[in-house]
Amino acid sequence: MSNAMSASHVEAVVAGMCHVPGGVFLMGSDRHYPEEAPAHRVRVGTFWMDATTVTNEQFARFVADTGYVTLAERPLDPAMYPGATPQQLKPGSLVFRKTSEPVPTDDFRRWWAWTTGACWRHPEGRGSGIQSRRTHPVVQIAYEDAEAYATWAGKSLPTEAEWEFAARGGLDGAEFAWGDELTPGGVHMANTWQGAFPWQNSADDGFPGAAPVGSFPPNGYGLYDMAGNVWQWTTDWFAPRHAADPQKSCCMPTDPRGPAMEGSFDYTHSAVPIPRRVVKGGSFLCAPSYCRRYRPAARHAQMIDSGMSHIGFRCIVRGTSGSAGQT
Repeated sequence: MSNAMSASHVEAVVAGMCHVPGGVFLMGSDRHYPEEAPAHRVRVGTFWMDATTVTNEQFARFVADTGYVTLAERPLDPAMYPGATPQQLKPGSLVFRKTSEPVPTDDFRRWWAWTTGACWRHPEGRGSGIQSRRTHPVVQIAYEDAEAYATWAGKSLPTEAEWEFAARGGLDGAEFAWGDELTPGGVHMANTWQGAFPWQNSADDGFPGAAPVGSFPPNGYGLYDMAGNVWQWTTDWFAPRHAADPQKSCCMPTDPRGPAMEGSFDYTHSAVPIPRRVVKGGSFLCAPSYCRRYRPAARHAQMIDSGMSHIGFRCIVRGTSGSAGQT
């Protein structure tokens, strides 16, 4: 953001955002999934972050203003998908389908289906819509879609370090964004999956799918849904492990940007050799029996060309001070 930007413009941009003071924190975890390790000290600067993930209503304003067409609404490039049939190259996206009975959880294709016509306007495909979900998080958003919105809004997408620092809400080292218990006093603090994934969801938290933004308590910085509901894009390319702490404390990373380039992790031997960026936060599909990624340290690799029915995003503005727009 330009230093010459007027105070009134700054106030307009950061309206609906929360101030995140920056500081030093322990990023990652040595106690959970291997890609979260090693835990290491990182310093981030001050920034503002959207209090909630971007909603369908907000994204619709962006599209109306710019005429933007999301990746899921564009025909697929045959060169990128050799062997695909013409039907498979029609615009669409991946949609979660609850199974009718227990299935092995070693293959996500049992509950994710490529669905023609699925996009942000029709999250579950043709026949679905967002008319009654204006305050739900926008989903079916690929990385470049999120980046385009952020640019239009005069904002940026967060790095993984910025996102994780914000998610912790000042509770450095805590298991969750609110403390160390998943449901303190029996209270659900996030929209996750309760029951046997992927076929039984008791929806004890009140929501069998995505919830309107802000349906659960905010964290210590006033940020909502930093766990569960929908995954959120960050700018970092995915690598299978974090970098280790430097041997000298004076060399602690400051505002790290993740791997230097997408080639830092070799996807050429993957079944789908498409670069991945880091998404954070987990979603309404995260269950204790299958995916305990509703924690600040958790991370996942997401193909940059793919939206899904549980991936959204939120934006930040770096380096501004004051209290304008703080929620």
